[in-house]
Amino acid sequence: MEKRMYKVEKEDEQKRLDVYIVEKMPIEISRNLIQNAIIKGQITVNGSQKKPHYKVKQGDEIQIDFHEVVEETKEEEILPENIPLNILYEDEELIVINKPAGLIVHPTPSIKTGTLVNALMYHVKDLDKKMQDPTRLGIVHRLDKETSGVLVVAKNAFSHHLLSKEFKERKTMKYYLALIEGTLKEKEGEINLPLGRHPILRHKRAVVYNGREALTEYKVLKEFEDLATLVWIRLKTGRTHQIRVHFKYIGNPVIGDSLYGKNKIEKNLQIPVDRQMLHALKLGFYHPKSNEWMEFLAPLPDDFKNLLISLTNLKGRNS
Repeated sequence: MEKRMYKVEKEDEQKRLDVYIVEKMPIEISRNLIQNAIIKGQITVNGSQKKPHYKVKQGDEIQIDFHEVVEETKEEEILPENIPLNILYEDEELIVINKPAGLIVHPTPSIKTGTLVNALMYHVKDLDKKMQDPTRLGIVHRLDKETSGVLVVAKNAFSHHLLSKEFKERKTMKYYLALIEGTLKEKEGEINLPLGRHPILRHKRAVVYNGREALTEYKVLKEFEDLATLVWIRLKTGRTHQIRVHFKYIGNPVIGDSLYGKNKIEKNLQIPVDRQMLHALKLGFYHPKSNEWMEFLAPLPDDFKNLLISLTNLKGRNS
């Protein structure tokens, strides 16, 4: 049985035990599985069993029965499904997808089918299905269900490790387009606000004083009177719901965002919006094997383009 030991450093002090382990694991494993492993005693602190919410202290020695934890991920089999994929690029190390809105990236405890992982298992014949948590097979980064655009997936453990490292060390380039409500006072700038779990609504994220650093760079591309604004965005960090929460906080939520938005466009102007208007336009990274810089562009989907046309026509009628 493989055992791994981690010693808590000062910068990690007071983190929840389950959060600390998720961040330290060399493969991507869900927090629920880590919590179960802690409860079962597969993860101990200074030789003693703790609860998932235990706050780690500097100098704590945390031991993980790595094999046992990983085996837990294999209990419920994820099956291949013939879900169409828009493949932008593929080689022996990785595959780049233009993900449509509505497609969930990886299975969850309640959703086991209809995800990108299910599709990858069907379409990618040389995908190493033993490299990590099977519910997140090859996933290096993720896009929200209703966000469209470019996404890279590793085919093996070697590429997954190096690509994950690139994302963590901010060596990648991530550009988005978003349609937001209203107009921005500053036409170009950076939103630097820490993000964490919402203190009450745990399924949401929020700007919180003790959250993780989150940097969003933006530039206004086009304004549709005072109704909406098309914004170019560069993500300098990759926090959950980062763009959506940042623009919600400054009073300009992403149009169509049912979780954080106001949906004024759809309600007041009778323009149908079926999802949040957020698109991962461009992704750049170093190839894990050749170290060559690569960039991939995902064209705007029809629903995004059609809304831009509707707003342009609406602006023309009101002028």
